[in-house]
Amino acid sequence: VQLQASGGGLVQAGGSLRVSCAISERTFSSCAMGWFRQSPGKDREYVAAIRWNVGYYTDSVKGRFTISRDSGKNTVYLQMNSLKPEDAAVYYCAASVNCPITSRLPNLGTYDYWGHGTQVTVSS
Repeated sequence: VQLQASGGGLVQAGGSLRVSCAISERTFSSCAMGWFRQSPGKDREYVAAIRWNVGYYTDSVKGRFTISRDSGKNTVYLQMNSLKPEDAAVYYCAASVNCPITSRLPNLGTYDYWGHGTQVTVSS
């Protein structure tokens, strides 16, 4: 199973961007998928997750980011609005083989498959 993240780029502060994560295996359906991000010198941090069709978010992106999925395309999206310079990072998508409880969604160890990441740059 491979996850292909795309859609990153350069955007001005206050702008919007949508990143996508496509799962290569059409027969693989993940109950839970997540988005994480990592800036230079920092640990990878949780951004959002979707469990079935319910989205969950870290506090810093609530109200600005929206996670969604298109089961027919086996793709998960992260719509990012009102971007701030501190949102700049490499964004990684991840998929869980199992169906974790919601409290485990922010944990890196919950996920079995990871994409290579897509760079998001926010200019001030």
